[in-house]
Amino acid sequence: MGNIYSAQNIASYLIYELNEGHVFVNNSSIQHLLASVERKWQQVFGHTAFQEHVVAEEESYTIKEVFEAYKHYGVSHIPLPAIEFYLKYGTFQLVERTYAVPNFKEEEISLVQQALTQYRYQLLSKAS
Repeated sequence: MGNIYSAQNIASYLIYELNEGHVFVNNSSIQHLLASVERKWQQVFGHTAFQEHVVAEEESYTIKEVFEAYKHYGVSHIPLPAIEFYLKYGTFQLVERTYAVPNFKEEEISLVQQALTQYRYQLLSKAS
């Protein structure tokens, strides 16, 4: 059985992976990738991958929290994951940091990597 993660954390993983490979990523592509991860997760584990509420319609798939975090990029490339504000218990200092990458299990990382491979292939197909 797979874990349930924050979509923000999975989006962070996707952004880091795509930037590492010098592959274009924007808000629309993040939503597309999250939809792909969700479909694969449902098929393999039988439940959602995300803690957040998903809005899935015929032509669109949106996780509002992720969309809102990256909407200021518009259609431009996203160089880094979104920022979250963190207040460590017992301190008075608010820390600004990027969303963390999830600690996936082996089967989970395989599903996410499949979604990334499919996305890269689609980009190459459009370019040719």
